[in-house]
This record gives sequence, C-alpha cells and structure tokens, in this order.
Amino acid sequence: MGTESYDPIDPNGDIEIKWDFQELRDDGGYTVLVNVYNNQLYRHVEKPGWALSWTWPSDEVIWDMRGAEATKQGNCSRFRGDNLPHSCEKNPVIVDLLPGAPYKMQTQNCCRGGVLSSMIQDGDRYMSSFQMSVGGEMKDGGPLRAKPFNFGFGVAGYTCSNVTVVPPTKFMTPNTRHQKQALMTWQVTCSYSQFRESLKPTCCVSLSTFYNDTIVSCPRCSCGCQGPPSTSQCARDGRLPDFLQLPHDDDNEPSDPVVMCTQHMCPIRVHWHLKTNYKEYWRVKVTITNFNLVKNYSDWNLVIQHPNLKSLVQVFSFNYKPLIEYGNINDTGMFWGIKYYNEMLLQEGEFGNVQSEMLLHKDPGSFTFQGGWGFPRSVLFNGHECVMPPPDTYPSLPRGSNAVSISGFRVSFGLLSLFVFSVWILL
Repeated sequence: MGTESYDPIDPNGDIEIKWDFQELRDDGGYTVLVNVYNNQLYRHVEKPGWALSWTWPSDEVIWDMRGAEATKQGNCSRFRGDNLPHSCEKNPVIVDLLPGAPYKMQTQNCCRGGVLSSMIQDGDRYMSSFQMSVGGEMKDGGPLRAKPFNFGFGVAGYTCSNVTVVPPTKFMTPNTRHQKQALMTWQVTCSYSQFRESLKPTCCVSLSTFYNDTIVSCPRCSCGCQGPPSTSQCARDGRLPDFLQLPHDDDNEPSDPVVMCTQHMCPIRVHWHLKTNYKEYWRVKVTITNFNLVKNYSDWNLVIQHPNLKSLVQVFSFNYKPLIEYGNINDTGMFWGIKYYNEMLLQEGEFGNVQSEMLLHKDPGSFTFQGGWGFPRSVLFNGHECVMPPPDTYPSLPRGSNAVSISGFRVSFGLLSLFVFSVWILL
C-alpha cells in the first residue's frame, strides 16, 4: 500500500478478496467460493457496486457461477454442443446478482447489486460471496501454479494487489461442531485513495454560530466553478439542463453529478451550527443538504473530527459510533441515518436534507469558543473529505467576550429569524 492510500482514521481498512478452493479436479479445473470483504470502518461501496476483474494466465473458462455473473460470455467457439461455458473471456468482469435473482442462482451473502456496507454501519452487509467452477486448458500445472493476475475492483479509487497464497480458510459445518477448511486459499487486497478516484472534491462545509450573525459559506468553487451559462451543467433559476428533461432511470444516471448552480458547485453541503451554550454543556446542529438533482444517497454516513467528541453526551436523529484511533484518544465519530427514518438522503428539493443535533459536555481546561475551537477539524461524507472554509474566515466572538462571558450572550429574535432564513436560501 502506497502512502497515498494511507488513511489515518482507518489505517487497516481495505477490500479483501479470498478464493477458497472447494474442489480440485483431475483435469486441472476447480470450484472456488469467492468472498469479498469490505474491511473499512466507514467507507462503503455504493451503487452500481463492485465489478471484480482479472486476467487468466492460460485458456481458462468459467463453466458455471452462483451468486454472481460475468458481464460477457465471450468467444466460446472452440467448444461444441449445447453446454457452453458461462464465460470464455480472457479478462472476465464479474458482477453481483441483483436483488430478486432466482433462488437456484443465489449463494449466501449475494444479490445486493454489488453494494457493500461499511463494517460499522451494517455488519450483516459488508461482504459478498459467489461460487465459480473453472476449467479449460491450463498449461502451467493448474491452480497450484497458475494464478490469475491484473485484478481490478471496478470502483473508482481502488487498486488491487497480486494473488498471494494464505493459510486455508476454516469454517464450521452448519448445525454441527465439525470444522472444515478450504483446500487452498488465495487472497487479493484492494486499497482506496481519494486522489486516485478524483482530484475534484464532492462536498464542502459551511459554518455559523449563535454569537455571530456571520454565515461562513463553503469556499467558492470548492467542487468546481459554474462556467458560462451556455455551457453550464447545473440548474439555474429552477430550470433543469436539457438532457435531464429526457426520461432516464436510476441505472443510467449521468456519470458526473448534476447540481443546482451554487457558488461552491458541490453535490453535498454539510452545515455546522453552534446552536446553544449552557453552563456545563454546548449544543451543535448539523445539516446535510443534497444539491444533486439526480441522485439519492442511500445509507449515507458522515465522519467528523473534533476534540470534544470524547465528551459527546447525546445525538438526536442520527446513529453514532466513535472511531477510536490511537489508544484512548477519541476525537473522531461516525454518524449515519436511522433505518426507515432518514437513512436515505433524497435528491435536491424540499426534502433533500437530513439534520441532527448533538449535546457535548464542556471539558474543563480545554473547552473554549475562541480561535474557532468549536468547529470541526475535518468532515467526510461517504468517505470523501469535504472542503473546509479557511480558519481566518471562521465566525469570531463578540469583541471583549470569552468562553465564560459568552454564556450570557443572547441572540435577538430578529437575528434568529435572519439565520433561519439565510440557511434555507444559502447556496
């Protein structure tokens, strides 16, 4: 793993692919159970999902599959009869079956369209499995010597290693106490880098407070600039771009986000508002707004770094779990939606936002509102780091105030009304 792939929040996170050999045949063919594990704490694999690929070392073919399928059969003209291989491609691309696939085609942990949850968000959906029967003319001693190579994961930002032989996977036979093990196990590891995925950010952060009427917007051109109206791909004055007015379905969304025209041009904005100051506690409101006109974000998540998260008392309307980085240091937390309530962030519009409040205890000796201490150090949406405003633009305390005297500060009704109105119209 290169330095560009290192994630200090999740240093051990990766995609792990294991080939567990279930049968080795005399003709050199074999049957394997392939398991794809998302060993990342907070980064998940979104729709359209993973697409596993590799290059065969010889003339291998895939005779049969369960739980997944090859996207192409390829040229199988060297075979005769009605029973042709499932795929004769030299470089097969394998995708997960869709939900609702016929039962006889399924395996355990399949059929989610390639979508993988993160380990924290949903521990039951962080892996996929499929079974594959491989045969053909193997020139190099079969699987004991000839290994596929040039693996790809089919998701932007990921690069994969070569095959390594690891100790055979052990597993329990269902409804027994008998342990079995694979005949042989191969392992491939895929690592993620946001720089490899895209140089263009996809989210930004705006800030406001109860003690200052300044609203710090996302930095201009955080995710791109509007460009001339004649070439703009964003929606102006409520009018959709021409190509968006044509019929389309969820599987044919534009490859680039199509957003409302804003000064930041990000599909996602995270707004952090210092809401209330109590004697021993303080309250923050977080609002995530979707400016994408064609995409809902299902099973979204938010990662926030702030030194006071170790004293988080209560979170409203979101799920929360701390991410312990080093020993007892806990300055990072993961937030995600509540199932059947707000786990889906709808596309831009009246309901295109989710919000929560959090109550934090003031740590004696460290708590202060001075110097921007009350604002997050970093914010990530769906595993992508968001653009933060420059620190010198953060809202400042009223002149002569400090963290103690500010507890008596009150915002007038007119200022509060202005803030509410401004948040709704802020672009």
